[in-house]
Amino acid sequence: MSLRIGTRGSALALAQTDKVVGILADRGIEAEVVTIATEGDTATGVPLHAIGGQGVFVRALDDAILRGEIDAAVHSMKDIPAARPAGLTCSAVLERDSPADFLAHECPLEAVSVIGSSSTRRRAQLLRDAPALEVKQLRGNVDTRIRKLREGQYDAIVLAEAGLERLGITLPGEPLPTDRFVPSPNQGTVAVVCRDDPAVADAFAPLDHAPTRFDVEIERAVMEEVGGGCFTPQGIYCRNGDLIAEVLALDGSRWERIERRVTTVGEAREWGRALRVQAAGLIREAYATLGIKP
Repeated sequence: MSLRIGTRGSALALAQTDKVVGILADRGIEAEVVTIATEGDTATGVPLHAIGGQGVFVRALDDAILRGEIDAAVHSMKDIPAARPAGLTCSAVLERDSPADFLAHECPLEAVSVIGSSSTRRRAQLLRDAPALEVKQLRGNVDTRIRKLREGQYDAIVLAEAGLERLGITLPGEPLPTDRFVPSPNQGTVAVVCRDDPAVADAFAPLDHAPTRFDVEIERAVMEEVGGGCFTPQGIYCRNGDLIAEVLALDGSRWERIERRVTTVGEAREWGRALRVQAAGLIREAYATLGIKP
């Protein structure tokens, strides 16, 4: 069997796809890598929320699967939006790498005053922790972000620690604790999305890591019930059924948070609905401030 696997062209996306291809090769399955440009890769001069959020990294690959141009695509699972097109299935969730954010800085930590990040969640959490910080927009691939840090455009930047590990990049700095800087839902996780066809999906099934799938399904259930997309600052993280979820004001001045032990997706949905009620004002405020229609 030979498969066509789509991916974005960034170094990180290619590294993640190469890992999947390597596992398939060990099982005697050939795969061709097809690189596809997405709007999120080409429109780097504007914030993500202005071009549709994290889903812009996924849409072009979804369309290519549905058109039959590729059989599957490899994604950072946190980029996959809650609403999914018919005809696709998530055939494998790989074992999770670090879920943490990493604060990279070459100056002493106490000298950091300007931090680069385009994430509304990271910005809000950083400002909650240190309101005097200036958090400036930062888009681009990992190499671009590191270059801008070294050029002195920022004192520090925030990156996903898992991405650095997959690329074999070591930077000065430290991971941010996940209880204070709650990650994006599914951060640190790689997923394979394919055509909803058993002949294709079954090829990827052995790559699936059941404990990781359980945790990320809990996170996605909460995310779907809370809503707000990537426009509203929210962190949702589950580890072995221990759930932390929070929604913040854009400036980090206020937040609503739950911490619960969850054993089923149904329970997760209940707590997601509860958090949405608690955080309704913050969600409305974020949409209004960003000029986005709910």
